[in-house]
Formats: sequence, C-alpha cells, structure tokens
Amino acid sequence: MEDQLQKFMFSTAPVRGEIVSLRNTWRDVLTRRRYPAPVRDILGEMMAACALLSANLKFDGTLIMQIFGDGPIKMLVVQCSSALAMRATAKFSDDLAIEGIAAEPPPFAELLNASGHGRCVITLDPREKRPGQQAYQGIVPLNGSDGPLQSIAQVLEHYMHHSEQLDTRLWLASNDERAVGMLLQKLPGDGGIVPHAGEHDADTWERVCVLGGTLSQDELLKEEPQTLFKRLFWQENVQHFAPVAAHFECSCSREKVGSMLKMLGRGEVESVLDEQGHVEIHCEYCNQRYEFDPVDVAQLFAAGGVSTGVTPATTQRH
Repeated sequence: MEDQLQKFMFSTAPVRGEIVSLRNTWRDVLTRRRYPAPVRDILGEMMAACALLSANLKFDGTLIMQIFGDGPIKMLVVQCSSALAMRATAKFSDDLAIEGIAAEPPPFAELLNASGHGRCVITLDPREKRPGQQAYQGIVPLNGSDGPLQSIAQVLEHYMHHSEQLDTRLWLASNDERAVGMLLQKLPGDGGIVPHAGEHDADTWERVCVLGGTLSQDELLKEEPQTLFKRLFWQENVQHFAPVAAHFECSCSREKVGSMLKMLGRGEVESVLDEQGHVEIHCEYCNQRYEFDPVDVAQLFAAGGVSTGVTPATTQRH
C-alpha cells in the first residue's frame, strides 16, 4: 500500500484524528544509513509522529522535530514538509554499535535522558516569511511532572499540552519494515464543528482515547490503517478526508553545499584543501557525499559557480 496519512473528524464532538503508515518512506531512510535497533525504532516513531503533526500545518513550509539526548543517543532529527516530504537522521555513541546489540534494548529514558538534561525542540519554518518573521520554536524537557518521559508518544503529548495547550494522544510503533502512528486531539471550544441537534456527545474524547488505548505496537505494525480504524471506531460517526501521500526527499544539492562553503570563507576552505587535498561534505540525511577538488574551489570563489559531479553514497554508521 502507498505511504499515506488519513485525517478524520468525529462528528459528535470537537475531536480530530489521523492515522499514518510509512513503508517506502521509512525504508528509504534505512537504506541510506544503518542504525542499531534501539535507535532505528525510536527514529521511526519520530518519523510517524512528525508526519502526524505536519499534517495540520497552516502554511507552506517545514516542521522540524529534534531530540537532543544526554545518553547513548545524542540527537534525532526528522523534517517533514507540508506536502509530507520527509527525511531523518540520528547520531549516537559507540555504546550502541550495530554489532552485539543486547536482545532487550535499554529503556527510552536511559537512551536519551540518562542525566535528566534531554530536550525536545519543534520548529515550524514557513517557506515564505514576512519581513522580520522568524521560525517558531518550542522546547520542552524530556521530563514530566512524574519524572523522565518514557516514549516519543509521551514526549510529544507533553509538548502539545504545554506548548500548544491541546489535549493530544499518540500511539506509535516502528521496526525495520514500517513506521506507523495514530493521533487523537481534542480541539478547543467547539473546534468549528456544529453538530446536528441531539448529536453532541460530551464523552467522545474520553471514549475514543480508551479505544485507542487498546492498540498494541504489534497490532499497529501488523494491520493496515483501514483495518485498525474499523476495529476501533466502527460505532462512531466519523467524517473522512482525502488521504495524503508521504515520500522521502532530501533537499541537499551540490549548489547548496557550494553556497555553504562560500559562507565559510576562502581561507577556511583552502586550509582544508592544504590538509586533505580536497573538501568533502557528507549529507547526514541521505548519506550523499559532495567532493570539491582544488579546481572546483577555485571556480567556486572566482565565479560563484559549482561544478557538476557527486561522489556516490556509501553506507556508514556514526
């Protein structure tokens, strides 16, 4: 089945939902980099969550979700555009080397919040900004009122409650084949929904959250979204919206890398040339390498041009 996100709205109350399933998009990330299973599964859950949150962007732009950890996982980054073009990357310590991973992965808090200083950053970046407009950024710690948060779902529920003042529930799962998730959100006021007489149901939010709570990660990964939806909400009055396709897309290019090198300055770039004989830039998202030899660098600073040619990507880990 095509990777897609399906929105829906409960007709009897201001409650909306989304289900996303990423198969090819997630595999495109994994074919470019090898991740230890604990890193892979958390990054996949972030992919699904980022798609769910991006689906409600009110502008043409990008949502960037970052988690900065103080455990073996140092950083996780997922970017998703309003058109559901996605990319992701992670950095981690040698303690999580691919060889010899324990059968039972360490707990989430131990991987990302070992000393209690981990944090989640969400940036909303419009493509076209008004003069003086900056990207919006929200930051929350990986700790709740009861101590360290225990999953990506908990982190983002905490973020939505404190930064957006929206009651939100998330169910996420990931393995080496799929990254999937479901979101339920209680909208403020009437959410713009005016139920027909006799249809308003004040218990909808609590009821659908209880139904969502019956989902296991194994079920999320095994079943297709339509099957899950029918099993959970077959008795609810729900309005469906047209599904939106998701895909992998990296925005790096040789031209952009050349522009970055020019920003560093000729002296800095030439010092790398003197030391290494060439300048090599590696895209953390798609694993593509861009190589600039002395002639390329001379052309770059002389005429602002960037020569063609890209070094083929190779698989490597941090």
